[in-house]
Amino acid sequence: MNLNNLRKAIPLFLMVSCLMSMTSTAQDKLKKMPGYTQYRKMAPKLYGSIKRANTNINWSKDGKTFTYLENNQVHTFDVRKKKVVKSEAYKRPKRQPYRRGNRPARGRQYASATSPDKKLTAYTKDRNMYISNADGSNVVAITSDGNDENQVKYGIATWVYGEELGQNTAMWWSPDNKKIAFYRFEEKDAKKYYVLYHQTRIQDSLEVEAYPKVGAKNLPVDLLVYDLETKKTIKLETRDGKPFHDGAVGTYLYDIKWSPDGKELLFHSTNRKQDIMEYRAGNPETGKTRVIVREEWPASFTENSPEIYELEDKQHFIWASERTGFNNYYLYNYNGQLVNALTNHDFEVGRIVKVDEKNKLLYYMARSGENHMKMQLHRVRFNGKKNTRLTDPKFNHRVVLSPTGKHFIDIAQTHEIPPFVNLVDSKGKLVKEIAKSDMSRFKELGFKTAEVFTFTSADGETQLHGMIQFPSNFDPSKKYPLILDNYGGPATNAFRESFVYPNPLTEYGFIIVKIDGRNVRGRGKRMLDKLYGNLGIVEMDDFTAGIKSLYSRSYIDKNRVGVYGTSYGGTTAASCILRFPDVYHVAVANSAVTDWRNYDNIYTERYMNLLENNKKGYEASRLMNYAKDLKGELMIYYGTNDNNVHPSNSLQLIQALQREGKSFEVQVGPDRGHTAVNRDRMMEFFIQHLVLNK
Repeated sequence: MNLNNLRKAIPLFLMVSCLMSMTSTAQDKLKKMPGYTQYRKMAPKLYGSIKRANTNINWSKDGKTFTYLENNQVHTFDVRKKKVVKSEAYKRPKRQPYRRGNRPARGRQYASATSPDKKLTAYTKDRNMYISNADGSNVVAITSDGNDENQVKYGIATWVYGEELGQNTAMWWSPDNKKIAFYRFEEKDAKKYYVLYHQTRIQDSLEVEAYPKVGAKNLPVDLLVYDLETKKTIKLETRDGKPFHDGAVGTYLYDIKWSPDGKELLFHSTNRKQDIMEYRAGNPETGKTRVIVREEWPASFTENSPEIYELEDKQHFIWASERTGFNNYYLYNYNGQLVNALTNHDFEVGRIVKVDEKNKLLYYMARSGENHMKMQLHRVRFNGKKNTRLTDPKFNHRVVLSPTGKHFIDIAQTHEIPPFVNLVDSKGKLVKEIAKSDMSRFKELGFKTAEVFTFTSADGETQLHGMIQFPSNFDPSKKYPLILDNYGGPATNAFRESFVYPNPLTEYGFIIVKIDGRNVRGRGKRMLDKLYGNLGIVEMDDFTAGIKSLYSRSYIDKNRVGVYGTSYGGTTAASCILRFPDVYHVAVANSAVTDWRNYDNIYTERYMNLLENNKKGYEASRLMNYAKDLKGELMIYYGTNDNNVHPSNSLQLIQALQREGKSFEVQVGPDRGHTAVNRDRMMEFFIQHLVLNK
């Protein structure tokens, strides 16, 4: 479950799927159900109801002007004159056909890499590594012992490395074109998982994947470097010269790249528990490695891939670390010496915006607004002094700095205020209002902005946030069924301070909520420590506390509550209705993990600890244990091709429910992967059981 990808994909998926359902043939029974006519009338108007300020700003190289688009005109704004000095008609570029190119599929790696000078190609084939001229001539094999019998492979990683460690490359050229580094994996002793494909065809096919699950052995991994001049291959001593030991620092090797000076191979290395992470450098001549930065967090886990910024002097870098309990920035040199802390906040830094090496200034975003989702621009000197916030804490900000650093474009918004654009100087003073969004049509149509609410966590200690979304014809004198739409995984955010359109599904006559638990990202390391070892328990307890906090609202019908989600969201949906049968009455669980022992070990052990250390936690979150408690209406969906959350998850829950004599519904996606049930079919299910059968 690559959370960065999922966080970006889920809102887009929601918008696209809703728009598709507006234009496609609806599920047959849905057309005759309450709310369908209203949905068809209003949902297509939603996303065009706001004339949003265009936030695509382009600075000139000298920082004296910038361009932006408004009313189909490209305006050039002169910073010194504080006005638009030229406007011309916008010429829409020709739409280019979408081409995926040779990008690898999810969880996979590129099978080849071109040298920096474009003269050579390294590639993997039949488990071995080769180098050829760019045109494919003069092929040289640089490994020969990879084969199906010993299951050794070179220049390729595994699905789990791609999915959980973001490793879509498995070979890396040195900047001088003289060396190529690459992976070596041994799959022989790894547990395999088998996924049947093409089951709707006359003949099916089989995918076999070395997919280590919780408690299973990991694939031994090494980093090798081939020298094109000496024609020798050396193996880096990634575990201090020791052979692979599953559990030692060096269990996982990833984020590989050459150092800025090209003399060393840099990589991240963690132990299996992932509470120790080392940033290391390897000598490609001797194979010796050294630690540059070591991070430890024994209470739970370290950040696998901290933000890093390499300075142009090729001697220093900026490193993000949670070592204080909050993410902060530190200045290091490549000898591993900490020069100094750049920040020391009791809130989280977000991302580096710009590094001005000449003036020794760091510009960065941080969660220092009125709440943790309102990001602010800060500036600090390389010595850690004169840290200044440059934006208004009442809003969430995205900025575009000028090349000179004398000004920046401030794109500000909140959950209920769409983006507006200002020109601001280096002291944080407003220079000129540039553009703002127009909500007049949105309001005229009756659409409602989201409402933020707060509640107390299930343990009574922490204030948390949720968001309520209303239909356009909302009447507070009526009672509405409530649906929780949550992903719910570790370090994610349901509550946002970027402008939120109402969920189109509200138009069917539902109140829809999103709720953050103690799984929330951006509130410090110790918050997530409370989730550690308790996936499916702590966060679900908090989501339910959030639902209960709304009971006092006269328009909420606490006897008609639903929940849906996909992937971790599917786990959320199934867990909520099974663990809290008196709170949730209908659930749609798509592609859900039903037992964390079914999922890959990199993701799961990171948040749940090793199986031998936390058998109680694994057993507590096993949904089959709660099958006997089902009272409401549950729909389970899975795709037969799902090589991420395997079909066995849903099948195990189906089996447990059958053994308990429970009635429920199953929807299957033939030859579909990690997906969700048709949105219209889901709404049929909710309307049937929350509206018609109330």
